[in-house]
Amino acid sequence: MALAILGFAVVTLLQLSSQSLRLVKNSGDHQQAVLLADRLATTAHPTDEGADGGEEGSFRWERRISLVALPEELQPKETIPGKEQPKLNLFLVTVGVRWGQNQMLELATLRTPTSDPPLPGSQPATTTGTPQPTSPSTGQPTPFGARPSLPGGIGTR
Repeated sequence: MALAILGFAVVTLLQLSSQSLRLVKNSGDHQQAVLLADRLATTAHPTDEGADGGEEGSFRWERRISLVALPEELQPKETIPGKEQPKLNLFLVTVGVRWGQNQMLELATLRTPTSDPPLPGSQPATTTGTPQPTSPSTGQPTPFGARPSLPGGIGTR
C-alpha cells in the first residue's frame, strides 16, 4: 500500500515538473514575441499608410500603418493671421506576431509623422528607390488602406 502511494506521488511530481517546463517555454516564446512586436512598432518611421511583413526565427509578423486624423478640436489654431497651419495627423502602427500552434499577439501604438506634412497646394516630395509595401503572402504590391493577411489569419478579424 505504501509503495502504491509513493508511486502515485512520484508520477504526480513528474507531471507537475513537465507542465512547469512547458509553461516556462510558452512564457519565453510570448516574451520574445512581445519584444519583436515592440521593436517593430518603435522602429517604424511612418510617413504614409502601408503594410509589410516577414519572418524572424519561428515568428511571422505583419506591420500595418494607417492614418488617423486628429479631431478638429485638437488641431493647432491659426497663430499667424492669413497663414494657415497644416493639419496634423497621427499614424496607427499595428504589429501582429504569430508563432507555434495558434499563438498570436497584436500590439498597437500611435506615432507622429517623421517628416513635415506637405503644405496645402504644394507638390509632395518624391523619392526614388523607396519600396512599395507588398503583401507578405503573395509578394504583390498592396494598395494603401488594404489589410493584407498572412497565411494563418494574421490581419483578419
